[in-house]
Amino acid sequence: MTPRSLVLFSALAALSAATKCWNMTIPISISARNGVFDLKPPTTETEVTALFLDMSRPGNNSTAQYLKDYATVSGNYTLAATYCEAAAPCARDALQILTHGIGFDRSYWDYPYHSWNYSYVRQAVRDGYSTLTWDRLGVGESSHGNAVNEIQINLEIAALKAITEMARAGQLPRVSRKFSKIIHMGHSFGSAMTYGLTAMYPSISDGIVLTGFSQVSKYMAYFVLAANFAPVSRISSLADEYDDGYIAPRSKVGVHINFFGPNNFDPRLLEVAYRKGQPAATGELLTVGSGPSSSDFAGPVMIITGDRDIPFCGGNCMSTTEDKTSAPNLIEQSRDNFKQAKAFNATVVPDVGHALNFGYPAHRAFGIIGEFLKTNVGPPLKQEARRWVGRTSPRSRSG
Repeated sequence: MTPRSLVLFSALAALSAATKCWNMTIPISISARNGVFDLKPPTTETEVTALFLDMSRPGNNSTAQYLKDYATVSGNYTLAATYCEAAAPCARDALQILTHGIGFDRSYWDYPYHSWNYSYVRQAVRDGYSTLTWDRLGVGESSHGNAVNEIQINLEIAALKAITEMARAGQLPRVSRKFSKIIHMGHSFGSAMTYGLTAMYPSISDGIVLTGFSQVSKYMAYFVLAANFAPVSRISSLADEYDDGYIAPRSKVGVHINFFGPNNFDPRLLEVAYRKGQPAATGELLTVGSGPSSSDFAGPVMIITGDRDIPFCGGNCMSTTEDKTSAPNLIEQSRDNFKQAKAFNATVVPDVGHALNFGYPAHRAFGIIGEFLKTNVGPPLKQEARRWVGRTSPRSRSG
């Protein structure tokens, strides 16, 4: 068993004390319309730095700069996932599919460091939801691929669609049930995927939660410059796991700036996040902004982001003066892009960075998310539903 697998096993064992969890491998066959980029996978620090200087240059569209054509990419892949089932009778007929962002794998949602404070999965299961966390296509224990022209956001959205349809149909490995409600939640790039999925297929989800996210793109340059990205060949923990074209922060400082708000986190958690960090594919960074600006998704939508988020708020989600908007914060600006949403909630969490789950107030953010889902998605806990079977509801009682 590899060290990484041991970490996942330890986290799984801790959570299993309260519920049933198991790892699974999900085979999928998918296709997507990908961009064809005239770009050799960057293999040296000089090449990586040059790429990100291009990407961060004001007025320059790097995606358009390198894009030469489009092509359909098809393939058979495997996705590594972990399923946790809420224990009866305190269970809802609902599954949350959780998609991590750049820099992490699926353990982001159930982190193996002081998980009582930093595990969103624990909170979701306590609230009665089953969860499915998965390593995005191209990352972690899921299938890898060409880092420029294969591992892009559209192919990853196709993977998310495939596992969603399997969950609806009761076809997930060793999960002998269908779910009446499926909720999608993402972080960062995973939020962009979730947004893209429901914009393309508005009926596929019963509710979405986008964390570490906004639709303000102008601060992404801060992220790519602050990260101190290097090719994985220069990072010993990743060099043997990934091919050319994958990049990751070379230093702990890059992780600190991009993911942690100042003075409101456990420094030991930063060390763990740096050591466990996963890379991004060049193709992901070139396609992250390719989604539509608005969505016809009609379910409930929550966007919840830390006030000190760098890539989506420039370090201050409350500052709107440069955007000339009447919205009270940068997150609220997305309201008009979800005109069909049943409910819309924009929440800014004070003093937290891009990795919302890793600040000291993480448990408060989890509680806010739980209340939103309970109010707007449900369904009721099974024991709550049984309580009223055959009884008149309190509102309809006479006298």
